[in-house]
Parts: sequence; C-alpha cells; structure tokens
Amino acid sequence: MAKRDYYEVLGVDKNADAGEIKKAYRKQAVKFHPDKNPDDQGAEDKFKEVGEAYEVLSDDQKKAAYDQMGHAAFEAGGGGGGGFHGSVDASDLFNQVFGGGGGGGIFDQLFGGGGQRRDPSGAQRGADLRYDMEIDFEDAVLGCEKKITITKLDSCKKCDGSGAASGSGRKQCGTCNGQGQVVAQRGFFRMQQTCPHCDGSGTVLEKPCGDCRGGGRKEKKSTITLKVPEGVDTGTRLRSSSNGEAGLRSGPNGDLYVILHVRPHEIFDREADDLICEVPISFVTAALGGELKVPTLKGSASIKIPASTQTGTTFRLKGRGVKNLQGYGTGDLNVRVNVEVPARLNKEQKAKLQDFADSCGDDVNPQSKSFLERARNLFN
Repeated sequence: MAKRDYYEVLGVDKNADAGEIKKAYRKQAVKFHPDKNPDDQGAEDKFKEVGEAYEVLSDDQKKAAYDQMGHAAFEAGGGGGGGFHGSVDASDLFNQVFGGGGGGGIFDQLFGGGGQRRDPSGAQRGADLRYDMEIDFEDAVLGCEKKITITKLDSCKKCDGSGAASGSGRKQCGTCNGQGQVVAQRGFFRMQQTCPHCDGSGTVLEKPCGDCRGGGRKEKKSTITLKVPEGVDTGTRLRSSSNGEAGLRSGPNGDLYVILHVRPHEIFDREADDLICEVPISFVTAALGGELKVPTLKGSASIKIPASTQTGTTFRLKGRGVKNLQGYGTGDLNVRVNVEVPARLNKEQKAKLQDFADSCGDDVNPQSKSFLERARNLFN
C-alpha cells in the first residue's frame, strides 16, 4: 500500500513553519497514542505514521529532500516497508517532543494520570526486531513467500505472559505502597524516582511463574511466513506486525522488520524499475537484420533486428521490467546488443572475409569514414 503524503498525515500545508508542524504532530500523537487506544492496531499504526511524518518534516535537511523527491528520498533501491528513517522509535519521539512519555510527565496531565506511576499490571510493549534476509533476483522482481526462523522472547505459555503462577496475581508493592515511586534524600534535596522493586508499576507478583521466573517470556524459535511483494530491492524494509519480542507481563508484541538483500543475476541488471540485458548478436545478423530471441523473467520474447544495427543499440520491451513498489506502473526491459566479431576463423573463411573487405568501398562503413574525416580536419 502506498504511503500517504507526510503533509497530509499531519494535516498541514507545505508552507507550514516548524511551530505549526510541531503543533500538528502533538495533536495527532495524543489522539492516536497506544495508551489512549489500547488494543487498537489501527491507532497504533497511525501513531507510528504521524511520528514518521514528524521525524522527516521537523528536520530541515530531511524536509528539503522530501519536498524534492517525496518518499523516494528515503528508500534504497525502490524503498518500501514503512517505518522510521533513522534510529528514532515512535514512543521515543513522543517522549522527546512532550518531555515525558507514556508513563508520566505531560502525558499523564493530558490523560488524567498522576505522578510517574506506570501501568498497574506492569505491562510493557515488546522490542522490535531486525532480520536481514537474502533473496534471489527473480523473487525480488516477481514477489514470493518466504519462511524465516528466528529465536526471540515469546510469551510464556504456562502463565499466558502474566508472569504469575497459576492461582496467583499481583499485589501492592510494599516498597512504594503502590505509588510506583520512592523518595530519596540527598542532603538538603529530596528526589522522587521510580521504585526499584516494582519498576514503577506499584504492584508486584504474589508468586512468580516457575517456567519464566516471573518474566512472562521465554526464549524460543518461531517460524514466520513473510509475503515479499513484487518490485522490492536491496535495502527494502518489510514490517511483520506483532512478530517482534513478546511484551512484558502480557504487554503487546513488538514488530519484526526484515531488511532485504537481493542477490545479483547472471543475465539481468536493474536500474530503478527497468531491467537491462546485454545480448550478443552475430556480425551477419547485425549487417543483414533478422529476428532475435531474448530472455525475460517471464519467458522469452522476440526482437526484430534491422539491417546495419551497431553495437550498443538498445531495444525496449515495454512493461517487461519491474513492478513499481509504490504502485506506479511497471518498468521496461532494455535489451542492449553487442555485435560479436567472428573468432577462430579457418584459412578459407579468412580468405572469403578478405575478399568481402576488398569488394567494399568506404560507403559500407560510414562511421569510420566520418571519423577519419574529422581526424584529418583536426590535424589540418
């Protein structure tokens, strides 16, 4: 699915200044924040989308590149996959802009929270994961399905990710009395800090699960089926939603980002959405013309070679290239011919070729004649 225009995502004009862009981001980020929309994947996707838009439009250099080239400015070899163009996570970006985060500060003021106390259940979203995968050239152009196996932290089956033993639950933390924070005295200064016992949730397990020791997660191998769309290229990033690490204490899973690396092809090269293929033709075919069969990624095709075809002549097969990943049509296959000079001639063949050369005047080699005339003019 094609990405939306970043200005449209934030609801601002292309001439909006930095203040207007930041104001628009704050409004959208608050509206779609996962803590305000629990278990709503659509809201979570929009939260990431507005974060991605703000990350680009709030940076002068990235904004200039986007204004000039659009999404293509941040896509390697055709791009794709969605997500951020740097190391900034959507939640981290929110924290930077608001000076707080999902667990406190201005976010609590906006949604009626109090202090720095976290989710009473201690639930936290799992980490996103990266997986680098090599695929064949044909699979990148034509699309495919791949199964990948990764080792990751998955939800504990025995406690269903809660971390609590069967028949038990969570109780108020005795260290902070359920506040999620403790007060530390440093001379004349009193500072509030996250409770080290309950990690700010205000609750602790009554009895930890024996399998995961209260963590709610265990390391295991997982096999994931990934659909690779037509037209991907090296550097394309695909997101597999909710296939990252399991969240802590029944929190939502993170996402898996698969970075593609395309193996080179023996015959075809790629330039954006076009394919290039170099095909040798005989001296006779080049001189007299004929029909040439050429390979494509979907079978063979025929090209009519006109008489007097020269090395480097390119023939275009429209629509036989790569499907654009953003949905903007399909590229072409450009067949570049190279005239092959006869090799390993026997005595009789050499004699006949010499007779042919002797019978030819300058008119049969117009390029050579033109070059010699220009060369003579240079030295005169």
